[in-house]
Amino acid sequence: MLEVENLQVFYGEIHALKGISLQVARGEIVALLGNNGAGKTTTLKTISGLLRPRTGRILLEGQSIHELPPHEVVARGIAHAPEGRKIFNRLTVTENLEMGAYLRSDKTIPDDIERVFALFPRLKERQAQVAGTLSGGEQQMLTIGRALMARPRILLLDEPSMGLAPILVEQILQTVENINRLGTTILLVEQNAAMALSIAHRGYVLETGNIAIHGSALELQEHPDVRRAYLGEGA
Repeated sequence: MLEVENLQVFYGEIHALKGISLQVARGEIVALLGNNGAGKTTTLKTISGLLRPRTGRILLEGQSIHELPPHEVVARGIAHAPEGRKIFNRLTVTENLEMGAYLRSDKTIPDDIERVFALFPRLKERQAQVAGTLSGGEQQMLTIGRALMARPRILLLDEPSMGLAPILVEQILQTVENINRLGTTILLVEQNAAMALSIAHRGYVLETGNIAIHGSALELQEHPDVRRAYLGEGA
C-alpha cells in the first residue's frame, strides 16, 4: 500500500535519512523504532509532505506522492498525528475535530465526530472545552481524533505515548489497535518499543538515518540487539 524507496533527506548539510526503504501493507500496524535522532520523525514528515526528499520515492498504491504538498497527501488518504500534539489551543475540542475535516465538504462530518467520541469518550465529555486546557492525555486523544477526521487510509502516529502516565499509554495504544481493527492502516513511531511491538504486525529499527533491523514484531522482540537496546533486557 505504502512504499518508501531509497529515501534521502537533508536538513541543510545534515544527512538525516540515508537511503531508507520500507513498506506498509494494507491493514497492518508497522512500528518504526529507534533512539532520538535516528530519523523516525523525519520519515513521517517526509511521507506526509512536510519535508521533501533529495532522492528516492514515496508511493501510495503505486502512485508517486513525494512531490505533493501536504494537503494533497491528506487528500490521497494519509493523515499525520504529529509528535508534540500541536492542537489548536484556543479552539474547542469539537472545533479541533472539525479542522481535521477541512478538506471535506460532505454531510457526514458530525457522524465522524461522534465516531471519534466513541473511541475517546473523555473527549465527548469535554467537547465544548478549550483544547489548551485539556490534560496531556486528553490532548493526545484529540490529536489522533483530529487526524481520523480526514478519513485516512493510512494514519501516521508520531510518539502517541510521549509524556503520558503508564496507564494512559496502555489506553492510547489499545485505542490505536482498535482503530486498526476498524480498517485503518497505521505507521507508528513510538519510543516505548515494548508497547509498540505488542500491537504491531511488523517493525523497522532506525539507527542514524538507516534501517538497521526489520522483521515481524515477534522477530524484533526476540532479536538480541532490540532486546538489549530497546526492551531493557540482556542479549
